[in-house]
Amino acid sequence: MKKNIKHVFFDLDHTLWDFDKNSGLTFEKIFKLSNIDANLDDFLQVYEPINLKYWKLYREERISKADLRYSRLKEAFDALKMAIEDKTINYLSVAYIDHLTTFNHLFEGTFEVLNYLKNKYELHIITNGFEEAQERKMKNSNIRDYFKTITNSEMVGVKKPNPKIFNFALDSASALPEESVMIGDSLEADIEGANNIGMDTIYFDYRNLNNTKNYKRITKLKSIENYL
Repeated sequence: MKKNIKHVFFDLDHTLWDFDKNSGLTFEKIFKLSNIDANLDDFLQVYEPINLKYWKLYREERISKADLRYSRLKEAFDALKMAIEDKTINYLSVAYIDHLTTFNHLFEGTFEVLNYLKNKYELHIITNGFEEAQERKMKNSNIRDYFKTITNSEMVGVKKPNPKIFNFALDSASALPEESVMIGDSLEADIEGANNIGMDTIYFDYRNLNNTKNYKRITKLKSIENYL
């Protein structure tokens, strides 16, 4: 890692905030509230890759936020051959966002790493998530105060890996690319996007699926301390 790093930028979902765990607990809750008789494990198995597919379309500006929220549920229920009315899907799409931030599991080592970094670097967030939900996640999980700036795609009008969101975040932080490192779980959105504008990167491969040699890679947050 370069010696002159002054700013550390984190992604939020799937990097600090344990999206998969919190999302699963949210579906369990809203299915009970809505009397949806779906096997949770079966649902999550089909939903999670569908959700990633729709987030990619959303990142690429090919669908709207409303399309994302509705279509990922519709396609998952269709895959399970469950006939769920549109009004119920629309209700679930809203209830999911409302209840998601009531669960606030973080990845193991989050507080230890943030406490280790906070006195050495300025810390920041760059997220493609929705502004209101991301703020609630950070406040409810007690990590908001670690970060000097928060940049989300809604305030910039584009999403990672678009260079505009990284440049906006750097400007907000009064940071130069060569003084900055981006840490995130998406090779495309976080790592390649940040590299393309001259930032250093650490790829958080928490699923241990992609043993790339092209980037600094960790599978546990604590390993950040080996680089910073």
